[in-house]
Amino acid sequence: MDRYQLRRWIDAYERAWRTPGTDALEQLFSARATYQTAPFERPHEGLAAIARMWEAEREGPDEVFAMDSEIVAVEGELGVVRVEVRYGDPVTQTYRDLWIVAFDGERRCRSFEEWPFWPPSSDGRIAGTRETLG
Repeated sequence: MDRYQLRRWIDAYERAWRTPGTDALEQLFSARATYQTAPFERPHEGLAAIARMWEAEREGPDEVFAMDSEIVAVEGELGVVRVEVRYGDPVTQTYRDLWIVAFDGERRCRSFEEWPFWPPSSDGRIAGTRETLG
């Protein structure tokens, strides 16, 4: 894995999030991949579980968001990425994430770990509501 290959994977991840269904996940994740949504959360294991989580977490392929990412490091088959996602227009949620992504020999993710953060003043909530950010 190198920076160029990791950038291509990140771009494909964003395209898949914006695409109806979950068929694109087979190109991104290995069949036995794990996807952890926070450091101490139990991981979703296998493509079927990741697909269920994927559909439950997003509003749909028409969800309005902007995503910026910066590759922090690539070492062997491991990549670290800083991601900022702003949901809505106007923006109602902002996340800053750190992704730790481990790849297999076919450049598909075998382990995805996300460290989500939100603005301190929001206390993990959308401004003016009791709804949590995630």
